[in-house]
Amino acid sequence: MGRAWLGRGRRAFRLLQRSLLLLKLTAVVAAGLLFCEFLIYYLVIFRCRWPEVEAPGQGQEPPPVLRAMFLADTHLLGEVQGHWLDRLRREWQMERAFQTALWLLQPEVVFILGDIFDEGKWSSPQAWADDVRRFQKVFRHPAHVQLKVVAGNHDIGFHYWMSSYKVKRFEKAFGSERLFSWKGVNFVMVNSVAMEGDGCNICAAAEAELLEVSRRLNCSREHYPLYRASDANCSGPDAAPPEERTVPFRERYDALSQEASQKLLWWLQPRLVLSGHTHSACEVLHGVGTPELSVPSFSWRNRNNPSFVMASLTSQDFALSKCFLPREDTVLATYCGVAGLLAVLLLAPGERLASLFLSGWNTLRTHRAW
Repeated sequence: MGRAWLGRGRRAFRLLQRSLLLLKLTAVVAAGLLFCEFLIYYLVIFRCRWPEVEAPGQGQEPPPVLRAMFLADTHLLGEVQGHWLDRLRREWQMERAFQTALWLLQPEVVFILGDIFDEGKWSSPQAWADDVRRFQKVFRHPAHVQLKVVAGNHDIGFHYWMSSYKVKRFEKAFGSERLFSWKGVNFVMVNSVAMEGDGCNICAAAEAELLEVSRRLNCSREHYPLYRASDANCSGPDAAPPEERTVPFRERYDALSQEASQKLLWWLQPRLVLSGHTHSACEVLHGVGTPELSVPSFSWRNRNNPSFVMASLTSQDFALSKCFLPREDTVLATYCGVAGLLAVLLLAPGERLASLFLSGWNTLRTHRAW
């Protein structure tokens, strides 16, 4: 009876050990996923704050403040170059970041400054429709939030790849609006790919549209940055890597040409210019002091520390701040920690079980010796 009871007790003990181990493993995996895929976005973006616009002089009524978010270069992967796992991971990261920012920060308007897709320049009609559907899922938003999208070279192609078909396809999906006004703040959305200056049909039409609205503009949003020689004077945690900052920019490829940049500054006379394309941050002063801010990429695929710009704008002033998203290496390090903890839990029970078995066996032998 004693031996039979001992055998059943051991089996029950092993079953309890395995059940507790499975429970621990499940809890660790669930906690890791919950933190890395959901909570970390709230913890990081919660620290971001809207910048304050300077108050008007005494006795003056403060103008209404418009809260706008600016992000760039989302590069939703296509069917040709995008591996399904890479695409799933990047789009989940951007979806969680965007939806969390909308919920926590409550912007009134969001601008995406070009290169929405990675393969829009050559995608088939079916692939384009699938890309647009995925974009609408990732960047879904409440009806009271305006979403404005600017075309980039990956959406419609560089100048010599661009066609009326691609431009119209983009405008059908995202609108052809060039001038957008809200709370006394005017925005112009420039198809900078068309600012080639060679008189092509698309270029001529784009310039004519800009001339039509130029009298009423006081802010500018575009994809290509205005002309600058390089990123040599750019700094900050989300600037280009040091080894890339001194690489000369190619006109009409990395930035607009000097001629196109001067033309835009003359026509629009903007208070502020925001652009994308380079995937890195940079602040530049043009002409008599017009500031331009290059907005870094929003995707982990292009940089480890993506971010977006938060702007508080009035008809007379503006204030900018930057909101960083979770770093990809932080998430990967957390998963490595979770994997290490799982390994410890898997190995430790076997050692404890062996120790308990030897202890019990010695106790039984001692009991027999008595």
